[in-house]
Amino acid sequence: MYGAYIEGFMEEKDSVVQEMEQYAAQHYVPIMENDAIDAFLGLLTIQQPTAILEIGSAIGYSAIRMAQRLPEASIVTIERDAERFEKAVQFIDAAGCQERIRIIEADALAQEADVVVDKTYDALFIDAAKGQYRRFFDKYSPAIESKGVIYCDNMFMHGMVLQEEQDIPKRKRTMIRKLKEFTHWLMSHPDYETTLLPIGDGLLVAVKK
Repeated sequence: MYGAYIEGFMEEKDSVVQEMEQYAAQHYVPIMENDAIDAFLGLLTIQQPTAILEIGSAIGYSAIRMAQRLPEASIVTIERDAERFEKAVQFIDAAGCQERIRIIEADALAQEADVVVDKTYDALFIDAAKGQYRRFFDKYSPAIESKGVIYCDNMFMHGMVLQEEQDIPKRKRTMIRKLKEFTHWLMSHPDYETTLLPIGDGLLVAVKK
């Protein structure tokens, strides 16, 4: 209802970000919606993390947006798709963020990605395979500092979490079931203060106690 009004106050995007949005639309690469990325960046601005870990780089869109908003932050991001990884490297270089964004080509659940947990982070952003969110969380949440924040995108999966199972396409039923189980599990986790925000496609925010 107020989207156009709010967008009028958003920062003007530079040419690289605009090119990325066009590329994503043309090649069906999922990136965060405008209202979601703006709200996400607002939360990060409040938090002011200096070390961020991202699971699911895609073409580097959110990593670049984070780097632009948080000039003091360093970002480590993981992407398993070779084509998207290469495109992300190109965009990161074009944006001049190569000194602050370290992108790793790996399956985040494979041993090859273990190298990223040799340090700790203030924030973790999970935006990869939705049916694997619990496994991503279990693997990478120990690397998050106390009072750090874990952000998870696409928690609504375009409204499918509200549908009866028989109304969900068969190929997506297991993924939706796992996503809902993860949401219920984390919302009641004693070690996190968790909020599910109706922003974009659903943004879950968990603060580590």
